Amino acid sequence: MSELEKLLDGVDLAWTTIGDINFIEIANSGRKPVKASLRIAGEIPYYGANNIQDYVEGFTHDGKFILIAEDGSKSLENYSIQYAVGKFWANNHIHVIKGKNEITTKFLYHYLQIVNFIPFLSGGGRAKLTKGQLINIPIPIPCPDDPEKSLAIQKEIVHILDTFTELTTELTTELTARKKQYSYYREQLLRFRESEVKHLPMGDESVGEFIRGKRFVKTDMIDEGVPCIHYGEMYTHYDTWADKTKSFVSKELVEKKNLRRAQKGDVVLVAAGETIEDIGQGTAWLGEEGAVIHDACFYYKSDLNPKYVAYFTRTRQFHDQIKKHIRTGKISAINAAGLGKAIIPIPSFEEQERIVNILDKFDVLTTSISEGLPKEIELRNKQYEYYRNKLLTFPNVIVEA
Repeated sequence: MSELEKLLDGVDLAWTTIGDINFIEIANSGRKPVKASLRIAGEIPYYGANNIQDYVEGFTHDGKFILIAEDGSKSLENYSIQYAVGKFWANNHIHVIKGKNEITTKFLYHYLQIVNFIPFLSGGGRAKLTKGQLINIPIPIPCPDDPEKSLAIQKEIVHILDTFTELTTELTTELTARKKQYSYYREQLLRFRESEVKHLPMGDESVGEFIRGKRFVKTDMIDEGVPCIHYGEMYTHYDTWADKTKSFVSKELVEKKNLRRAQKGDVVLVAAGETIEDIGQGTAWLGEEGAVIHDACFYYKSDLNPKYVAYFTRTRQFHDQIKKHIRTGKISAINAAGLGKAIIPIPSFEEQERIVNILDKFDVLTTSISEGLPKEIELRNKQYEYYRNKLLTFPNVIVEA
């Protein structure tokens, strides 16, 4: 890596701003928002603040551009920056810019990834980056007195950083394919002919029982104590199984409110949420200590393999059955009776274990942050961030607007 360290060693550096028309073109005039109901379906990407929102006919821009969120960025700390190539449609929630003369667009794109946008934002809940503030954002120009060398340095930096982003893209594409494969096999392995195995309602007393958790609030949660699972964490933290919790409550609260706990081998199902698609998803609890369950969740007790049940709750077969029993509204919900009506195939315990072993391999490959593709992607992203920061962090100076 000595060549990397030498790349910018002793190189003169000048600063300008995005508003400098000698180096940056702001192409906002072509932007045009179109309501979803009025868009004509096509093959051209329609960009919003964070990503491609649709594919339409027609385009507003053609070329290589950087898209910076004007408002609506999902994160203010990691501000939304996109790189668009070819024909695309830009709505009015993004600024559209490109480099010119001695600044290449891709170099600028990589540099903007490390810019702190927060000082340039205005407004409250929906922070906004106005054009007036956009043009004040400083940008570096290596070797300003030698354009040829400047462009060569930028090209080399882009080449190094693109190597990491391209590898991440390849891994992400592979992960997407593996997830589709995982979903396909999960659906197939958990579907049986009625003549092959018993099919019974999950709420049948011979099969299992759904027990609702009891209410506690986020302010009750602490860093250590009795393990607990809040319904909101079911969407953000838990997957097919868990043996440790993210949060805890005090023993005193458990005793005072007589809170209910899922025991090892139970399956925790989320029973409320903003979208009906995720309601009913289950997590097999495999921890040695019981976990307190929130009242927007149920835990399911049965003699079935808990992972088999958890995988089943993530199939189309299961959700097609329960969605008719979900009460819709701002917060949609389902009760124990609705969940209990879902028919589950019950093969032998040996067959349940065989299915679980197969699906566990896919689960590790597609979701594990300690191994598998997600871990590999995380490592590549960290490499990219390390070299990006090493190559693009310069001594800051005050730039006159």
